[in-house]
Amino acid sequence: MSFFHSVYLYVIMVLSFTSYINAQGEYHYSYIPKKVYENQLFPVTVVGIGTSQESATLTYDSASPIQPLFDTPLEVKNGHNTFYTFYFKAGKTDVRIPMLFISSDIQDVTLEKHYISIETLKPQKDFSGVLAADMKIKNYQVSNFDGSNHMVTLSIEAYEANIEDMILSSVSEYGIENLKRDYAKVTAEFYAVLPRAQKELAFTYFNTIKQRYIPMNISVNVADASVTTQSDLNPKVDAFKRLKRYTLVTFSIFFLLMFIWRRDFLYLVLGVVSIITLLTFYIPHKKICVKQGAPLYIIPTETSTIGTRVEKELDTMLLAERGEYKKVEYKKGIIGWIKNEDLCNH
Repeated sequence: MSFFHSVYLYVIMVLSFTSYINAQGEYHYSYIPKKVYENQLFPVTVVGIGTSQESATLTYDSASPIQPLFDTPLEVKNGHNTFYTFYFKAGKTDVRIPMLFISSDIQDVTLEKHYISIETLKPQKDFSGVLAADMKIKNYQVSNFDGSNHMVTLSIEAYEANIEDMILSSVSEYGIENLKRDYAKVTAEFYAVLPRAQKELAFTYFNTIKQRYIPMNISVNVADASVTTQSDLNPKVDAFKRLKRYTLVTFSIFFLLMFIWRRDFLYLVLGVVSIITLLTFYIPHKKICVKQGAPLYIIPTETSTIGTRVEKELDTMLLAERGEYKKVEYKKGIIGWIKNEDLCNH
C-alpha cells in the first residue's frame, strides 16, 4: 500500500507543479520582422499566453541605445492571452532589439536580444523617403505664397510611417508641421512651395505591406488658390458656402412671393429671416492691426515655419481664428497666421 500511496502523491505533485507553471503563463515574441528597410517604422509583438488576468510591466534594457518609440506598449487582450506591441524605427545599420524585462504579479521573465537585418531599398526618382503600411492625403490646401510661388499644404494620415523623413527632391522649400503619433497611426501637415506654373505635385511612398511604390498625385489648381485658402485645409467648404447663399436667395424670393400671393404674414417673417441670414454672409470681415516685424506663420502651430515678417504696422481683415492664431492677408495673395501677442495694443 505504501508503494501505491507514494505513486499517488508523486502524481499529485506533478499535476500541481504543472498547474502552477500554467497559471504563471508564458511570454515570448509572437512577431519580429526578419528584415526591415532603412528608416522604416516597424512593430515588435510579445504575447503572454494565459496572462489575461495578470498585470505586467514590460521594459527594454535602458542601457541599450535602441529603444522603442513609446515606453509603454500597445496592449490588446484576446481570450486568455495578452499581446504587447512596441514600435521601433530602423537606422542605417542592422537593428538590435535589446533584452526585454517582464515583471508580472507572479513572475519575472527576461526575453533575449534579437537582431534584424537592414535591406537596401532600390529608390525611385520621385521617392519621398516615406515607408508606410498605408498612407493617405486626407485633404489639401492651395494658397498664394508670394508673387511667383504658391504653397500646397497636405493633411496626411499614415500607419507605421516615417513621415518626419519626407522629402521632395524636385521642391526647393518644404517642411513638416504638427506631427502627432499614436502608436502605429501618425498624422501631419506637409507643406511645399511650388512655382505658380506647376499644376501637379507628384511623389511616391513605399508600401511595406504590398512591397511596392505607391504614387501620390495632387492636382494644383492655381486659379483657385486664393479661394481654397479660405477653406482651412478643406477645398469643399467654400463651395458649400456658395450653395448656402444660393439656397437662402431662393428661399427669400419664394417666401416674399408667397406673402404677396397669400397675404400671410408667416411668409413675410420667413422671408425676412432668410434675408437677414443671407446678409450675414456679406458682412465685412473684422479689421485687426498687426505689429511691425510680426512673424507670419505658414500654419497655426507652435512649430510652424515663418513664411515672412510684417515690414510695417498693418491694418488688415481678420479671415479666420484658430486658438491663439489669427489668419490674415498680409499682401495681395500672401496669406498666413499671426499670434494674438503680435496684435497692436491700441
